[in-house]
Amino acid sequence: MTLAVFVGSLLGVMAFGVPIAFALLLSGIILMLFLGNFDTQILAANLIDGADNFPLMAIPFFILAGELMNAGGISKRIISFAMAYVGHIRGGLGYVAILASVLFAGLSGSAVADTAALGAILIPMMVSAGYNRNRSAGLIAAGGIIAPIIPPSIPMIVFGVTAGVSISKLFMAGIVPGLLLAISLTITWTIVVRKDKTVAQPRKTAKEKWQATRSAFWALLMPLIIIGGLRGGIFTPTEAAAVAAFYALFVGLVIYRELKLKKLYEVLVVAAKTTSIVMLLAAAAMVSSWLITVANIPGQLITLLEPFMDHQLSLLIIINLIVLIVGTAMDVTPTILILTPVLMPVVTQAGIDPVFFGLLFVLNNCIGLLTPPVGTVLNVAAGVGKIGMDDIMKGVWPFLIAEIIILIILTLFPSIVMVPLQWFH
Repeated sequence: MTLAVFVGSLLGVMAFGVPIAFALLLSGIILMLFLGNFDTQILAANLIDGADNFPLMAIPFFILAGELMNAGGISKRIISFAMAYVGHIRGGLGYVAILASVLFAGLSGSAVADTAALGAILIPMMVSAGYNRNRSAGLIAAGGIIAPIIPPSIPMIVFGVTAGVSISKLFMAGIVPGLLLAISLTITWTIVVRKDKTVAQPRKTAKEKWQATRSAFWALLMPLIIIGGLRGGIFTPTEAAAVAAFYALFVGLVIYRELKLKKLYEVLVVAAKTTSIVMLLAAAAMVSSWLITVANIPGQLITLLEPFMDHQLSLLIIINLIVLIVGTAMDVTPTILILTPVLMPVVTQAGIDPVFFGLLFVLNNCIGLLTPPVGTVLNVAAGVGKIGMDDIMKGVWPFLIAEIIILIILTLFPSIVMVPLQWFH
C-alpha cells in the first residue's frame, strides 16, 4: 500500500504540472502523513543532507567547465579537428558529428550542453550541404547521449552518490560502452545517409590537418588529464571537476584568448542556474529516499520481484523495461534520484555488480532523453535544428534503435563492461 501511495501521489502531483523537485517534496509529505510521522524538522534535515554532499560538488564544476568550453573556443576547435580528418568522406559531416560527440563527451558530461553546441554549428552546415534536416538533427541528438556515458558524466555522479557506488569505477566502466554507442551510430549513419544527395567537403591537405590538430591540442588534452588523473589516483572525481573547470578557464583566457572577462560573469550565472536545478532535485530526492527506506518500499519491491531474484538476466530485462518506460516521461536526474533507492536493494540481493548495474541504468536513462514526450535532448536538437517534434522523431528513430541494441548487448554480455574495467584498476 505504501508503494502505491508514494507512486500515486508523485504521478498525481506531476500530472498537475508541478516541477519535479517540488513534486518529490509533496509526495514525500503525503507519504509522511500516511505513515503518521510527519515532522518538519526531519523534512528540513533531509533537505540539507541532500545538498550537503562533497561528491555532488563535482556537478557544478563540470557544468561550469562545459560553459567555459563553449565560450572559450574549445568546442569549435574540436569540430574543426573532426572536420579535417573525416569531413571529406561521403556523408562526412555525419561522421564529424559522431567523432565530435565522442570528443565532447570527454569534456563536459552533459548531453544537453553537447547537443546544443554541436547542433548549433553542424545542423546548418549539414542542411546546406544537402543532408536531410530531420536525419541530421536526429543524429546530433543521438550523439549527444554519448556525453553522460564516456567520463566525465554528471548522471553517473548522481547515481554514484545516491547508490553509494564508486564514481571513479563508474567513469571507467563507461568508456567502452560509450565507444560502442559511437560505432553503432557510425554504422547506422552509413546506411541511412545513402538516401541523401550530399555535397562532399573538400579534402584537407596534410598542412591543414596539422594546423587543425595543433589548434585543437589543448582541447584534446583535457579528457586525457581527467581520465589519467582519475586512473592514476591523482585526484578524486570532485577534484577532477575542479581541475576541468580551471583548465577550461585557463585555455579560454590565456591560450585561445576567446573568453573575455566581461563574458565570464554571464558564463558563471548560466552555470549557477543549471547547478541550482540539479542541487534542488538532489535535496528533494533525499526526503523521498529517507521515506522510501522508512516505509520499506524496497522490501515490498523485492517481494514482488522475488520469482526473478535467482535469474539475474530476467531481472535486468524487467528493470530495463521499467526504466525505458519511466524515461519517456521523466528526465535523467529525477529518474536516477527516485528509482535508485528503490532498485539498489533489489540489485544487491540478486548479486548483480552495482557498477555494472549503474552503467546500464544510466545508459537506459540517457536513451530516455531521445523519447517523447519529455525527451530533453530531442527537444534541444529540434530547437537548434528549427524543426518540430514529429519531424525529429522521423530522423532519430534509426539511431534510437541502434542505441537500444547496444543496451541489449551490454545486458546480455556483462563482460563487455566488466573485463575492460579490470584493466583500469
